Amino acid sequence: MSNRTGLILDFGGVLTTPLLPVVLAFEQREGLPQGACISALYQDEEGVRITSDLERGAVSQTEWNEIAGKKLGVSPDNLMGRIFGGLRPEPLLINAAATARQAGIKVGILSNSVGLAPWDLYHGYELEERYDAVVISEHHQMRKPDSELFEIALKAMDMAADQCVFVDDTEGYVRAAEKLGFAGVHNVDPKQTLADLSTLLGVDLTATP
Repeated sequence: MSNRTGLILDFGGVLTTPLLPVVLAFEQREGLPQGACISALYQDEEGVRITSDLERGAVSQTEWNEIAGKKLGVSPDNLMGRIFGGLRPEPLLINAAATARQAGIKVGILSNSVGLAPWDLYHGYELEERYDAVVISEHHQMRKPDSELFEIALKAMDMAADQCVFVDDTEGYVRAAEKLGFAGVHNVDPKQTLADLSTLLGVDLTATP
């Protein structure tokens, strides 16, 4: 029997469909070259800074929209919502999380924020009702991979790292969690993630409809 009885999940790209396809679709709609968003917001020094500040709650989503809109040369109006509004729930992992909870596994959410207004990434997912703990980075003025944020999530779960599995679609965050004692799963393919979680948690999640 597994000694891992806790599961902490990232949100975007884990409980939702993948991020990259919706970003590429946004670029196409806006007439931007492929890769423009990644280049301007995740590789450019100012873009990295403003996005990190957003995740920590140091700037608002509206402020981010204004700065990112200028960098991309597009309208700032609800920019975050226009970029990521095409995300949809990932039923395999949402259902697997529910199955894990039914089997006695504690399940929490640890997510880097993209701001909560005017567009709310988490709307409609009923996180507070469906999970044992919900930690959103901007509420704590820090962001993954800060070790303190992982510790906050563990405290909210009332568990230790060596009792938990952490799942994220960003490999660097998975490696950061592993250094703290978590078992890590890099989510690339939800079906493979279910297989990995089934092994680590000792609960068969692969048959989840």
